[in-house]
Order: sequence, then C-alpha cells, then structure tokens
Amino acid sequence: MILERNRGSQVALLLVVLLAAIAAQTGAQKSGKLTTTGTSCASKLRCNTCIQVEGCGWCLDIDFKGQSRCYQNGTQKCDNQWFPQNLEKILLNEELTAESSGSSSGFSGSSGYSIESGSSGSSGSSSSSGHFSQNSGGSISGSGAHRSSGKIVQIQPQSLKLSLRVNQKHNLRVSYSQAVGYPVDLYYLMDLSKSMEDDKQSLSKLGDKLSTAMKEITSNFRLGFGSFVDKVLMPYVSTIQKKLDHPCDNCKAPYGYHNHMPLNNNTESFSEEVKGAQVSGNLDAPEGGFDAIMQAIACRSEIGWRNESRRLLVFSTDAGFHYAGDGKLGGVIAPNDGECHLNAQGEYTHSIYQDYPSISQINQKVKDNAINIIFAVTANQLSVYEKLVEHIQGSSAAKLDNDSANVVDLVKSEYDKISSSVEMKDDASSYVKINYFSSCLGNGTPVATNKCEKVKQGTKVTFNAEIQLLKCPEDPRDWHQTIRISPVGINEYMEIQLEMLCSCPCEHSGSQGYEANASICNGHGTSMCGICQCDENHFGNKCECNAMDINSKNGNDASCRADNTTLTDCSGRGNCVCGTCDCHKRPNPEEEVSGKFCECDNFSCERNKNQLCSGPDHGTCECGQCKCKPGWGGTNCGCLESTDSCLAPGSTELCSGHGACECGVCKCTATEQGRYSGRFCEKCPTCSGRCQELKDCVQCQMYKTGVLKNGDDCANNCTLFTPVGVEKVEIEEHKDEQICTFFDEDDCKFMFKYSEDGQVLKVSAQENKECPPKVFMLGIVLGVIAAIVLVGLAILLLWKLLTTIHDRREFARFEKERMNAKWDTGENPIYKQATSTFKNPMYAGK
Repeated sequence: MILERNRGSQVALLLVVLLAAIAAQTGAQKSGKLTTTGTSCASKLRCNTCIQVEGCGWCLDIDFKGQSRCYQNGTQKCDNQWFPQNLEKILLNEELTAESSGSSSGFSGSSGYSIESGSSGSSGSSSSSGHFSQNSGGSISGSGAHRSSGKIVQIQPQSLKLSLRVNQKHNLRVSYSQAVGYPVDLYYLMDLSKSMEDDKQSLSKLGDKLSTAMKEITSNFRLGFGSFVDKVLMPYVSTIQKKLDHPCDNCKAPYGYHNHMPLNNNTESFSEEVKGAQVSGNLDAPEGGFDAIMQAIACRSEIGWRNESRRLLVFSTDAGFHYAGDGKLGGVIAPNDGECHLNAQGEYTHSIYQDYPSISQINQKVKDNAINIIFAVTANQLSVYEKLVEHIQGSSAAKLDNDSANVVDLVKSEYDKISSSVEMKDDASSYVKINYFSSCLGNGTPVATNKCEKVKQGTKVTFNAEIQLLKCPEDPRDWHQTIRISPVGINEYMEIQLEMLCSCPCEHSGSQGYEANASICNGHGTSMCGICQCDENHFGNKCECNAMDINSKNGNDASCRADNTTLTDCSGRGNCVCGTCDCHKRPNPEEEVSGKFCECDNFSCERNKNQLCSGPDHGTCECGQCKCKPGWGGTNCGCLESTDSCLAPGSTELCSGHGACECGVCKCTATEQGRYSGRFCEKCPTCSGRCQELKDCVQCQMYKTGVLKNGDDCANNCTLFTPVGVEKVEIEEHKDEQICTFFDEDDCKFMFKYSEDGQVLKVSAQENKECPPKVFMLGIVLGVIAAIVLVGLAILLLWKLLTTIHDRREFARFEKERMNAKWDTGENPIYKQATSTFKNPMYAGK
C-alpha cells in the first residue's frame, strides 16, 4: 500500500513538471518576437538603421546610461526619444459623383474618415505622432468641386500624403462607386480576311442595333471601327503581284491595319463604314491582330479615346494570332516599339518593318491606357483566347456566332460583366507591398481580395488597402515615391505621395540634436542624435580617446564586450583601448577586422573559384557577408543578374525561347521535338528548324524539281538565298549550321545545310542526288512467270516419274505371280477319273 502511494505521488509530480514545461515553452513562443526584436534593436548603432527595424526607437538623451540607445519601445526609460509613426494626410477628398443612400461600404462606421498617423503602442515625447480627423460628412475643404465643374468622381479620396516606417503596416480606405451614365468609347476591331465576309455583312446590318443597345446604358456613347488582315510579306500573304492585287474573289489588296472610323458620336455612319470595308485574303491561318490592337491603343488621338470614359475594344476574329518572334519568318527582326504609326489615311505604315508585339507589351499598353478588351471569337478559337485573357489585364473572351449574328448581345453582356466588376490595382515599387481587403457588398468580415463582383451603378464599395514598406532603398532619392491606386479599366486613380521614414532629422545639419564640434564630444566630433561622431584622430563614446594613444587604463572595460554572456573583450580579435575596441592587424594589409566589438572582417566570406566573393569585380566582403556589385548576385556574387548574356545576337528572347537564364547562363529545356543545346539554346539536332521552309527552293534551284519547278515560281518565291553546290554536305563544328535531309518524288535523297549570319541566310546543297539503281521490272515479271512455269513442269515430270515407277512395280509383281503358278501340263485338266481316294484322318499308319 505504501509503495502504491509513492508511485502515485511520483506520477503526479511528473505531470506537474510536464505541464510547467509546456507552459514555459508556450510563453517562450509568445515572447519570441519580442526577444528577437529586442536583440535586433540593440545591434543598431545609428538612428537611421535603428528606426528601420520594426518596433525600435532611438533615445536622444545626452546622458543616456542604458545598454543601447536603440531599443524596443517601452523596454527602457528615456525622456527624449525618436519613435516615428505612420502619418496620413488627405489632400483632396471630393465626394463620389453617384452614391445610393442604401449602398454598403463593407466596413462598419460612418461614411466619414478618422485618420490616425501613429500605430498602436507608439509613444515618446519627440515622436512625430499626429492625428487628423474629418467630419462625419466625409468632406474637407474643396469637396463638392466636381459639382460646379461637371467632373465625374468615382474613387475617393483622390490625393493624400503618407509617411511610412519599415515593416509598419498602415490601413487606408479606398471607396469606389460607378457613376450613372458614365461615358463609353467602343472601338470595334474586326478581322477582314475572306473567312469573315459573312460576319462583316451581319455587322453592317446590326450597326444601328449595337448603337441603340449601348445608348440604353449611357447617353454619352461613341463608336469607332477598324480592320486588319496581316503583314504584306511572305509567308503571311502571297507576294505575287497578281495575288497582291486580287488575293481572292471580290477582295481588295491585303494590308496590316486600317482605322476606318475614329470614335465619334455619328454612330449612324458605323454601318456604312462596315458595309464599305472590303475583305482581303492571306495564306497562313493566324492573323496580324496584335499589330492592330497595339495601334488601336497607342494612337490615342487618332482613334479618339477620351480621358474620362470607359474604353472598350471589341476584337472580332475566327482565327488565331501572330505574336513577337513570328515576324522573323518574313524577315522582320526589329521589335515592336509600341508607338503609333498611322498615316493620314489611317493605315499602319510600319507593318512590314516591325515585328508583332508580345503579349506582355499588349498587357502593359492596356494597363497604361485603362482599356478593356473583349475578344469576340468563334467557338473553335475560344479556348485559345480564354488562355490569352489570363495574361491581359481587364480583358474577357466570349463566343461569337459563325456569322456574328449575336454580336450585339455579346457586347452588351460583356460590358455588363466588366462594368459590374471592380478590381483595384496599383503601381507600387518592389519596396512597397499593398494588400487589399473588402467585404464587397456585404457587411461581414472583410476578406483578402482586390475584386468585387455584381456592383450596380451608384453603389459604393470600400476597400481597405494595407500598405507596408518592406525596406528602404539604398538611394535616398528613392525615399519619396508616388503610388497610384485605381480600378482596372477606369482612368481615375488615388494618388499617394509616399515618404519613407528611413532617416532621423537629428542626423542632418540644422536640425535639433545636431551640433558640430560639440563640447560634449570634447570638441573633437559632431553630436548627432545623442551620440558623438568623432573625427579621424579621436574615438570613444565622447571622443575622449586619442587614436595615437593605444594604451588604456580600462583594458577590460565591459563596453568592449558585445553582451554579458562573454568575458572576452573585442571578440578575441582586438584590444580594449579607452573603452573602445582596437582590432588586431592582419599580416595581409588587405585583410581587416572591424566592427564595434571586432566582430566583422572582410576575409571570411564565401569564395568562388578560390576568389573572395568571386573577385573584386563582382563584390566585396563586408562583415562576413558578400556585398555584390550591381549586376551580380548570389551568396558569393558569382551569379550574373543581367540576362544580356542569354540573348543571342539579334534576338529579343532569352535563350532563344528554349530555356531559362540562370546566373547569366542558358539552361536549355527538352521538348517533344528534342533537346535544345548551344550557348543560347539555339541548336536542336532532332528538331526540324527551317528545313521544311527551305526545301522547295533548294529543290527547284539546285535540281529543277519540286513544287516550284514550273514557270517562274522558283524565281518569284525563292529570293532570300541561292544554294551553293558541294560534293558532300558536312557540318562544321565551329559554325552554327543545321543539316537537312529529304527524299523527292523520285525517291532520290538530297541533303543541304543552312546557317544564319545576322540577316544573311547561307545554304549549301549536295550537287548530285543519291537515287536508287533502276530496276528492270519487265525482266522481273517474265522471270517470275518463267520460274512458275518451270516449277509446274518439274512437278508434272516428277508425278509422271512416280506413276511410271509404280506401274512397273505392279506389272513385275504380276509377272512373278504368274510364273509361280504350278500347272500339270501332262494331264488333261478337263478329264477326271471315276474313282476317288480318301484318307482316313484317324488312321495312324499301323
């Protein structure tokens, strides 16, 4: 019984110990951030570096006796501290043009603002905390100005100043309301290739209906019309003069893009313009729609886009699209510059001189000009354009009937979908992070989102923009930036004049707390933010030590130790002189030990190829860490940040579009066709390359065969190169050459190789084709027939031989049996004696 009680006491004691350990661990986890932050604060020796750490303040007291002037707020006593806080000041806050009384903001409280510049927990007599308030009506001086000027306001507030500390979040409310009757500019961009002829006829009949439908949405509506085909180059269109003049029946000459009707109020002329536009023809399936989109957006004045309007660009086609890089097929290598190139007649003049724009270029133009693109495409192309929509901001894709009969309903439904959705975007730099929260039309808890759906006209939606400064830029000129927050597709924005709190006022001449040659610094330094910045000949907390005097009475001063956990002065790599560490000198004069406690050096960083930080051209070693020079990165500064070395001469795609650029070197990828190789991933031994493209011209020019051998087809279509005949086609390793092998209609094998030197295409072809030997088919047929006859005769002879042998054997056997017959020739076989003789079988002969 006593033993059982002892065991029970031991178990209870063990449970108590475990619970205490769990509680201690939980408390340590909760206080982990505080401990870590406190340590980070204490390591900062300057006011500017101190305030760049979240929760740290700087003590300005001259007679400061604490362990570190930089400390977490509230952990030390300081009469005069610098603890800056976020500060917001609204500059312009005009009321929204249309706002229903029953609208929901998504946040509780009145429609007015209460703006506090400081974060919770901030304190200090010298901090820059401040408080700005606004009346419940939500207006300040100057509000309502839009009513007198007729200006439409859909975002509130419009302008403000904001001061931010590093890693200190600030919440900013942004309200949006779609104004009733907001102006709409609709530009209809149509593919006028031959396959869209019936669509054009339908659109010309539905022009009035389209205008009426849009005017039901807004009375301030303008309509425009443009068309496109493709670049007038091979292989996009046929360059034969006959085909250029009449590419198809009832067709006009092909063209890149034409602005038929700029945006205007005369919507009745839309149907006439569409009806008068003629279709054209081209060769390949994709069209030059990207060229047309770029010009329709870039040529703002020529198209007639208004500054204050919702801009819609309806893109109608039944085919795919060419994009950046496809122009090289026609010999166009100059990248698209994104500028307007329309002449007085509204024709795109640089179609044959510039490549197609890239998807990212289109997306950037759309964002810069606040345009919503509606891709109205046929069913067979819908999946392609749905993927394209994912990469172009504010765009959508919808199914178009084969004859465009549903274009009015399509445009109206897509406009309703776009206008009923609000999505917030910003142009903040990488130093600033903005997260958006909203409950949209509900009154519940806001969730992380920058987009709200089903927003009606006159209904106000409020977003909470959580702004955070991640770090301070190295260049002080970047400490002041301008950020714009705006709804996607709307040319209105809220402008934020951002000031980054990355330095302290007391560090600048003329500010309180700054004194040159201060007496408190013994006249040998400048007093800045409560500490002394000594001249080159003195050191010490108050510049009391002369650098020429290396002897000290305080050789074991605690100020020479990083913390109380060590008894080693100056990290064991220096001497404590006058309360300050004098770091040891290295045998190598280029190696230095530095830091307040000699904790840093410039020789223990990571090496690459036996060079510190990959060499002086790449980076320098600072306090055990590599600080890379511009253009280099990585832990050892051996990684080239620039991607120029991954661009092949004359190319705009990294690694020729077949790999990724890592540390300035192309890492090629493997595809279904094969694995790419080479410095720029330009080689693919198993890929077809341009072989198929050059095959027909090599055949007609070298061997007078192939599909272009008749008439002048070869001379008209093969102008880019003239093949050079060689006895044997071989690839030279030092040259970037591709070998091609084909068989012609005569089953003859021919080979050629090509290389591209800038814009010059060089082709070398085998002089003589390798044809199989001729076969005498008649002889083969006669031989087969003769062989069949001979085999038949042989079989017949064999059968005859076998039957003859069999017959002879039978006759011989017959003869033998006949000879063996015993006939008594002495007696008459007809005569029979009268007596008969019988033998008794029982008679034994006795």
